[in-house]
Amino acid sequence: MTGFGKAEYNNDFLQVKVELRSLNSKYFDLNIRLSQQLREKEHVIRAMLNEKIQRGKTDVFISLDYTTGTSAYQINTALLKAYIQQLKSVATELNQSDNDLIPTAMKMPDVLTPAQNNDIEAIWQLTERAVSSALTQLDQFRAQEGKSLEAELDRMIQSILNSLSEIEVRDSERLIQIRERLVQLLNEQVPQEKIDQNRMEQELIFYMERMDISEEKHRLRNHCAYFIETMRKESNTGRKLNFIAQEMGREINTLGSKANHAGIQQYVVRMKDELEKIKEQLMNVL
Repeated sequence: MTGFGKAEYNNDFLQVKVELRSLNSKYFDLNIRLSQQLREKEHVIRAMLNEKIQRGKTDVFISLDYTTGTSAYQINTALLKAYIQQLKSVATELNQSDNDLIPTAMKMPDVLTPAQNNDIEAIWQLTERAVSSALTQLDQFRAQEGKSLEAELDRMIQSILNSLSEIEVRDSERLIQIRERLVQLLNEQVPQEKIDQNRMEQELIFYMERMDISEEKHRLRNHCAYFIETMRKESNTGRKLNFIAQEMGREINTLGSKANHAGIQQYVVRMKDELEKIKEQLMNVL
């Protein structure tokens, strides 16, 4: 969701500048700075931005620059004088200096008001065009980023599948080693003549079934395939891909808990590492 967009539009008396900056974030977090004259249109601007951006921490700057001889604001002279008079009275009562009262009075409410000769609709039309143009730039920027991100996610998923293939190669030897260790342990602890071979075989089969990871391997492979399919065929997939990644994590964790094999554990660690990278990158996906 990283992106940048900028646009400028002019008419006979005004230049509107719009700048958008979007960074990675799980939710849509909008910080907007705009001229006082556009406050009544802020909800419209927010709706435009939300529709297009959807996710990400976004800073928006909208400025109005008037041409020479045109003022965006006018001073309410009567109100300014009244404020200065009151401030002088308070300063005298408190035995304080009454110098530099004008800067203080200028900050008081309603001293500066939008110039009456400004065409609000003309300002909004120009602003709307500038916001739309900046959004288009931002969208193009993110589309380029998205292509690189898709290739990176594809590589990570393939890395997980490669590790899974290595696990499958070692799975048969893992089961043999587990069986041999159990038989050896039993022989060390119990005299041979006291062992019920039939019962021992039943218990071994039961234990080996609990250690079987065939279902986990199958589900993980299916989750990887579904991840790739969703990423390439659907739009606004960020949350859905995150859910799939969570399911992948469950299967990888179960593989690790059942493995009981040093070589397989190493590949489980690699898969976990790749999955964490995937989850980090999914914060960039709408």
